[in-house]
Amino acid sequence: MTDDKTQKAHLSRRQTLMMMGAAGVAGLMGPAAIGRDQAFAANADASGQLILAFSQEPTVFNPLMPHIEVDEGVYYAVFDPLFDFDPDGEYFPILVAEVPTVANGGISEDGLNWRIKLKEGVTWHDGTPFTAEDVKFSLELTMDPDFRSFRSTGYKFMRNITVVSDTELTWEMSESFAPMAAILASTYIIPKHAFDGVEDKNTAPFSNAPIGTGPFKFKERMAGDHIELEANADYHMDGPYLKTLIIKYVPDLNVMYTQFKSGDIDVIGLQYISPDHLAEAETLPNKIVTVAGTATFESIGLNMTRPQFQELAVRQALYAALDKTSIIDALYYGVPTPTETYMPQQSYYYEPDLPKHEFSLEKARKLLDDAGWKPGADGVREKDGVRLSFTNSTTAGNHLREQAQQFIQQTFKEVGVEMTIKNLPPAVMWGDYWMNSGFDSVVVGLNTLSGADPDTSDYFMSTMSPALGGSGQNTFAYQNPKVDELLIKGAASFVPEERREIYQELQRVIRDDLPFLPVFQYAVIKGRKDDVDGPAPNVNNRIETWNVRDWKRT
Repeated sequence: MTDDKTQKAHLSRRQTLMMMGAAGVAGLMGPAAIGRDQAFAANADASGQLILAFSQEPTVFNPLMPHIEVDEGVYYAVFDPLFDFDPDGEYFPILVAEVPTVANGGISEDGLNWRIKLKEGVTWHDGTPFTAEDVKFSLELTMDPDFRSFRSTGYKFMRNITVVSDTELTWEMSESFAPMAAILASTYIIPKHAFDGVEDKNTAPFSNAPIGTGPFKFKERMAGDHIELEANADYHMDGPYLKTLIIKYVPDLNVMYTQFKSGDIDVIGLQYISPDHLAEAETLPNKIVTVAGTATFESIGLNMTRPQFQELAVRQALYAALDKTSIIDALYYGVPTPTETYMPQQSYYYEPDLPKHEFSLEKARKLLDDAGWKPGADGVREKDGVRLSFTNSTTAGNHLREQAQQFIQQTFKEVGVEMTIKNLPPAVMWGDYWMNSGFDSVVVGLNTLSGADPDTSDYFMSTMSPALGGSGQNTFAYQNPKVDELLIKGAASFVPEERREIYQELQRVIRDDLPFLPVFQYAVIKGRKDDVDGPAPNVNNRIETWNVRDWKRT
């Protein structure tokens, strides 16, 4: 094992990031501590209030249960993970005294033994001391077969989680797992005492009145309208610098932009400013508007349990009939970048040589003709009693997606495919309907990575589909033995060059199989008032509140 200086001399930053897994190189996970103090009291008088708007409604308040990005907008304010990724892809400590590495003894050379040292003096919002028992409880809850866990990837390898003291715990791994550190960085810790005496942890009172260690306390929720959070004066890091944080729910993107324009919204968050408003937004007085790349990709996701999508020829035909260029240029003003994969193009693991999409109605018709899908009396193709007809769903009120759906609907019709639009309010769309694969097809934006790590087991492994009895986020119900094999192989390797070959092959397999039809990689248009300081882009996190502890009014 080379030392930190030697290793960094031979690896680029991008390569270096990939070595931060369970057997990471010494020193790559950042400093042992970054000198943050309790600082709210010094800023209380000048803190004030900030209104952050989302176009989707946060509805899941236990962060260990199945959830989507918008829910994490609340989690980062209320809860803390052990450590997290900064914008450069490096870990920094939050609840730990130091991020575990091979160099500091936190991780064994073979990646099979872990030791976590926690900060002293951290308390939960109700004043109860935070201890290693809370971390043990949180990790074990994810593995409880009776609990609806949002993820089992990685945790299933943990064995013998042992509390050594209030500020120290250890565990063993049944096998080394390179993405484990990245998974821990996206695991929010919850309080053990909030579940004392609760028989069914899926329906615990905690889910409606969450208690965390984060910079803000959960004060009030008005369903369908807003969530009010108040400063945690005893927070263990710098901040918070805001006395009140209001997360407002505005489902219509045009309305959300209008409220940002008028000044009713201080920071416009997910789904941000739509590209059709970009030119005007950049001229608004007293506003800061920026375009930032993200790891999220837009796709038409297919429910692979549906008979309409069983044949590869059908999926290929649908992709050929998808006019991506017109959608990106006409509806999104060319802001996002077309893609053929789920992997962000900035990633070390991105496969640049995937087959390029070709829009061709003629090719789509020929694929369907050759596969035996014949037009019926109404023009909709049929085969073996199955009509090539399905619903497509997304968030109601996202006008650009709705316009894209209408455009896609028309082009699909030209090749004998019937797509019926069935949009739902965000809380319904991304609830059980999405999580349990109640849809036929969806227009969806997903970030399938864990920070900078390329592992996507949670989304593509056969055993990770809730609809098929798994515990994960494979809502496409996608099953491919070759994909499973590559995911297992990639997670077992700690050598960046080896992992890159594996994950590039994985992208080729998925691109050929088309369980989803890739459209573009996101570039989002963020906006805030010019007296708001702190929001910063971070491609390694899924939502902008990753550093809400640092936000302030100037």
